[in-house]
Amino acid sequence: MKKTATILLVILTVVAASCSQGKKDKKGSLGDLKVELEKKKKEKNDLDVEIHKLEEQIAKEDPNAANVAKLVSVDSVRVQDFTHYIELQGKIDADNIVYVTPRGMPAQIKELYVKKGDVVSKGKLLAKLDDAVMLQQVNALKTQLAYAENLYNRQKSLWDQGIGTEVQVITAKNNVDAINKQIATMNETWNTSLVYAPISGIVDEVNVKAGETFTGNNQIKIINNNSLKMVTEVPENYISRVKKGDKVIVSVPESGKDSIPSVISMVGASINPTSRSFITEVKLPADPFLKPNQLATLRILDYRSRAALVVPVNVVQTDEKGKYVYIVEKTGNKTVARKKSVTVGEVYNGNIEIKNGLAGGDSIITEGYQTVYDGQSVTTNAKI
Repeated sequence: MKKTATILLVILTVVAASCSQGKKDKKGSLGDLKVELEKKKKEKNDLDVEIHKLEEQIAKEDPNAANVAKLVSVDSVRVQDFTHYIELQGKIDADNIVYVTPRGMPAQIKELYVKKGDVVSKGKLLAKLDDAVMLQQVNALKTQLAYAENLYNRQKSLWDQGIGTEVQVITAKNNVDAINKQIATMNETWNTSLVYAPISGIVDEVNVKAGETFTGNNQIKIINNNSLKMVTEVPENYISRVKKGDKVIVSVPESGKDSIPSVISMVGASINPTSRSFITEVKLPADPFLKPNQLATLRILDYRSRAALVVPVNVVQTDEKGKYVYIVEKTGNKTVARKKSVTVGEVYNGNIEIKNGLAGGDSIITEGYQTVYDGQSVTTNAKI
């Protein structure tokens, strides 16, 4: 029996090891595939460069080859305002979100006057806490006050008749005043048993019932949605490009509303050591469709160029000398492709800014640019 159990244990161990090895092999294979993909991409880029070099060399040595017109599509280089936005995710928050706390010591709730979803105004009575002990103390002080006032009145009456001393009258009066102050203090203490709304808003949470102890620990939550904001964590590499007052566009797709233009109202003064980011806040208008913790997209305008040259980003290619595009130009009776080196700027929304190398109105090749070479005849009579 022991021998059989030992054999089974060995078999299970081998199977488990095989499964574990299988998982490792699978993970390793995925990593190898990714490495292989990057290798192939680099080889393709290198091959494209070699093909272009060969085509250009053939065109120089065999002019007839350049006379074979290549069908391409062209478009004019646009002159327009170019803007660049930093796009980030964030969430909506409210300036006034309050968890109600007792003004005095935690105590048992005798009566609760609100429920979740109620609209309350500042100062509305929300709950009444147990006040039995405090009322007993107030009643006891009132009894003492009645006794002290009686003694004072007697003492003063005797003094008016020339009996007794002035000190006795003053002492009796001080006793009355002292008890009155104690009663005033106890009344103020008793008022802490009444829980009022510190702000106007909507009661979003009620996590306590009558008979339970009210501590203020996330038990009654009030939200005022009249003052909303979007809070976003911005990566620290944008710290020099984001500042208070920058124009932004806030989008909340789930709200069904149009994008909201605004400005950055606050930029955090420190970097979060964990996320390596800083906080920004953007004021938002009051809207019933905007709610705290709702996800939103923030676009920060960090670059603008007036009358910029703009082309689709995909037409810009790269070789060992840098960036270039192909345009078409007339050479005698022929239309040929010309390779133009360009200096580029920012990239946004599928477009790229051209700093140097092109002029407004140049006809840039937008389809077929991957397979033409400098000086090749092209035709644009038909669409590709």
